[in-house]
Amino acid sequence: MKNKALRYTLLLLLLTGIVVAIGYRDQLDAEALEHWVKNAGTAGPLVFMLIYIVGTVFFFPGSVLTLAGGALFGPVWGAFYNLTGATIGAAISFVIARYLASDWVERKTGGRMKQLKDGVEGEGWRFVAFVRLVPLFPFNLLNYALGLTRIKLSHYVITSYITMLPGAIAYTYLGYVGREAMAGDEGVIRKALLALALLAVVAFLPRLVGALRKGPMLSVADLKQRLDAGEDVLVLDVRTAENFNGKLGHIDNARNIPLEELTDRLDELVDYTEKPVAIVCTTDRRSARAAGLLAENGFADVHVTKGGMTDWNKKAYPLA
Repeated sequence: MKNKALRYTLLLLLLTGIVVAIGYRDQLDAEALEHWVKNAGTAGPLVFMLIYIVGTVFFFPGSVLTLAGGALFGPVWGAFYNLTGATIGAAISFVIARYLASDWVERKTGGRMKQLKDGVEGEGWRFVAFVRLVPLFPFNLLNYALGLTRIKLSHYVITSYITMLPGAIAYTYLGYVGREAMAGDEGVIRKALLALALLAVVAFLPRLVGALRKGPMLSVADLKQRLDAGEDVLVLDVRTAENFNGKLGHIDNARNIPLEELTDRLDELVDYTEKPVAIVCTTDRRSARAAGLLAENGFADVHVTKGGMTDWNKKAYPLA
């Protein structure tokens, strides 16, 4: 009974803090942060990190704090303080969610949601790395969502710290450049170009990570062998419905979702988020586009079937 009362109290405090943070977020700007940090003297960095931690727990926009960290402490120490504050705040959010609701979620989750949750837990730190590098969900919300899984806290913290580093460096440097520009620094143009380059690298990361998550290409012989062995492989045919039922035919039990519709129908494939997916089409280019789309949306084992239905027919394999 006491444990339940403590959970309800913590939940009430959390919700109250979020409401207050949303109501007063306009008053927490770079000028206010600078005032608090300077008044704290040598404890200024600790005060800033404490603000960052509290802001992370209570859903304050991290980008504002990160830019302020760069302006206040420079690109090196600013990145360290930003990253440390964000990681500690993320860890606290993770622990709060696990304490408040992980048992309840474990009991209530079933069907496809349970399969998805099991897939996330199976990926563990790799999934944390993916969602940190490819921001599919809001940072603050993701911290709580991951706390509802059985991912190890140590894996979560270490992976978060490492994989959030590129973004922290880029946005901290951007905040630093903004401060230098206001001060009239003569080298601000060079610094601004470097900041843009860092942002470009961060923007490119989702595509790079998606490419790394794609598995090697499969030959039609490899695919046939895996299907004959009874492996649970999803054959995803991304041709149009007309071509799927056209002269080239299609592989038995293949699922047809045209490439043009794939983004809107990803929920139909949730059972295969962590299972092998073999993409089939008429051309490898369309298959590669489909594979990249799946990889960027968290599918962990995606393969392009080289030559697609053209090679399948050349091998004279049976069709549906």
